[in-house]
Amino acid sequence: MPQIKGPAIFLAQFMGDESPFNNLPDITKWVKSLGYIGVQIPSWDGRAMDLKKAAESKTYCDELKGQCNGLAITELSSHLQGQLVAVHPAYDELFDAFADPAVRGNSKARTEWAVAQMMLVIRASANLGLSAVPTFSGALLWPTVYPWPQRPAGLVEEGFKELAKRWKPILDFADQHGQDLCYEIHPGEDLHDGVTFERFLEATGKHARANILYDPSHFILQCLDYIGYIDAYGPFIKAFHAKDAEFRPSARAGVYGGFEDWKNRPGRFRSLGDGQVDFKQVFTRLTAVGYSSWAVLEWECCYKDSAQGAAEGAPFLRSMLIETPAKAFDDFAGASSDTARNRKILGVERG
Repeated sequence: MPQIKGPAIFLAQFMGDESPFNNLPDITKWVKSLGYIGVQIPSWDGRAMDLKKAAESKTYCDELKGQCNGLAITELSSHLQGQLVAVHPAYDELFDAFADPAVRGNSKARTEWAVAQMMLVIRASANLGLSAVPTFSGALLWPTVYPWPQRPAGLVEEGFKELAKRWKPILDFADQHGQDLCYEIHPGEDLHDGVTFERFLEATGKHARANILYDPSHFILQCLDYIGYIDAYGPFIKAFHAKDAEFRPSARAGVYGGFEDWKNRPGRFRSLGDGQVDFKQVFTRLTAVGYSSWAVLEWECCYKDSAQGAAEGAPFLRSMLIETPAKAFDDFAGASSDTARNRKILGVERG
């Protein structure tokens, strides 16, 4: 069996108000017909699930599994709720749309709502027998990522201290329920590369439940070493979005995109297999560091239709899965351990 499980698909970008995308039984029937064996469910989308019921009832969770046409539920995504745990005032108006209407316009109430939502997701995930909760960290420092004027001394430290303060009760709650929080390393979040993850980890007291959702597309767009990242942070990678991207340097715009639309930016997300991510190396290194959870397609592309991207994604992911070896390739040339013989070969015991 492959060490990495899959192929699976994240349903968020496919949910809609028209059949078969407007309910869990129909959309899972559709993705199953494409060859997927698992689905990651957006926990905030009422068309897919009732989060409160899932947090309160294992019976409802069993019913939810039964609606998936035999597909496994890989994780419950909590990206939108996690985003609202920490919102800089500059983004209040934009992010209010993610929140319950009752707390919009009230940042304190919105944060409290987001924390409560995260705890519902954690409970629901435990009721479903899952172990990883993909999420976003939110952002207090992002507006100062490339600052002018320069950041005042201590601002970064204070930002991560506050971020950790907000997440620590959620992390503790996750620990009580056997769940790893997997922060997607993502531009726009305070956790957007290796250094920022390390800062957050330190600020939480190296909390055992603070982990990573790895998505190489966001490394391509930041011009980061997405293969080396796996080797550096492998033990923390507990979830994986397989998404492609490309960065083609331009004389007109850089990594920030010049406020252009996606088609005209130097960096853009692509349908799986159409970008620059070396997925053979990604799967190889993930296998090497012992990642054994799901490979989940996240589809985002400004050129290709979602239906085509989904159809092409399952066979692509399946072709990347690696069967871990039952024995070493050079076993045929090996010999049993013999201390005396080994010392003789080393020349350390000659008459």
